[in-house]
Amino acid sequence: MDNMSETRTATHQGGRAPLEIRGMLRQSGLRPTRQRMALAGLLYAKGNRHVSAEGLHEEAMARNVPVSLATVYNTLHQFTDAGLLREVAVDGSKTYFDTNTADHHHFFVEDDDMVIDIPHDRIGIGRAPEPPEGYEISRVDVVVRLRRIRG
Repeated sequence: MDNMSETRTATHQGGRAPLEIRGMLRQSGLRPTRQRMALAGLLYAKGNRHVSAEGLHEEAMARNVPVSLATVYNTLHQFTDAGLLREVAVDGSKTYFDTNTADHHHFFVEDDDMVIDIPHDRIGIGRAPEPPEGYEISRVDVVVRLRRIRG
């Protein structure tokens, strides 16, 4: 595919075109390998979203993208380290990756294993603690756990 057709090939629902993804990876210091391009295409095809490594791996398999689960994990962590994703740790065993890297907080719906953004005007953090000597606060993450009311 030539650059002109890549530029015109937009994905759906606020997604990014391949040429934009290639530039995003290069600007972040990552080489746009075939696997990174394919996984980034899946990640950013639907606008902002939260994915687990397993969920992205399933999507890749369904779209005939030959990639191992280990490669998906490695790529997600590389994207996070490069500032392209935000890691959302729900507990010790559940981690999601958020394509929205702006400061914001999350709901975790326990019944559905689903992460949802909390609108920025719906939560406020009063006073953060003073960090220990030699440290600074890099980010405050709030995850509010939800479950359905049992009636």
